[in-house]
Amino acid sequence: MGAADIIPGVSGGTVALITGIYERLIDAIKSVNLLFVPYFFRGLVDRRYFKKSKENFNEIDLKFLIPILSGIAVAFLLLANIIGFFRDGYPTYTSAFFFGLILSSSVFVYISFEKRIDIKSFLFIAIGIVVGFVIVGLEEIQTNHTLIIIFLCGTITICAMILPGISGAFVLWILGQYDFMLGVLINVTHLNFSKIHFTFAYVLGGIVGILTFSRILSYLIKKYRVSTISFLLGLMLGALRMPGVKIMNNPENMILTVFSALIGITTVLLMGYYKYYLDNKSISA
Repeated sequence: MGAADIIPGVSGGTVALITGIYERLIDAIKSVNLLFVPYFFRGLVDRRYFKKSKENFNEIDLKFLIPILSGIAVAFLLLANIIGFFRDGYPTYTSAFFFGLILSSSVFVYISFEKRIDIKSFLFIAIGIVVGFVIVGLEEIQTNHTLIIIFLCGTITICAMILPGISGAFVLWILGQYDFMLGVLINVTHLNFSKIHFTFAYVLGGIVGILTFSRILSYLIKKYRVSTISFLLGLMLGALRMPGVKIMNNPENMILTVFSALIGITTVLLMGYYKYYLDNKSISA
């Protein structure tokens, strides 16, 4: 998910959907209740609040969130210096890889539907396609690099990161902050912490955004599961516009382009097979 989230055009939510952890991810984020913090400090005056603080803290799905967040953080730090190299040096092959990844992910989501898709579902897929197509076609907005702007960008882009098909990194690029924040991240990997306050502002904004948005998304999935997943599927298909346009605007060796797309497809197939293996293992156990 971290590898996907740092790349404009790919969504970590797509990876979560393919591997079958998407709904648990949303529920795990929703389980975070920050009331344990004020309860803890009130416990310094009234010890009864220590118990409330512990109860709220224990409700958080840390066994799931800690490995996920750790993996995302490691991927961010490892790929910060690599992503620019592939994006700038091999834009066509990189875009072809993402095209294959997103397209095969969409097919995977479609065949994994528990219910038969009806006319209503196709309507939500169409709406998602239009929304995704429009979003990835937006031009970059020029904004200043202030703490408030970075905080707001964190609030917005973190929501996009958990939506399949909508790339949080791409939304950050639209907001004119992608290269700046990538530079901040690269500085951190080189032990240069002169701009780390921007990282804290972005993360804080992300926490505010995701704790709010996860509750809305969790409600929609539980109340309108098929319609919501159909819309998310449409977002993924609409997002194909971005890598597709890059491939057409920068034509390269067709064989290598197709091969790159096949690598993306194979990646999804391997993740899907791994999910299938885990599902069968849990059933047999």
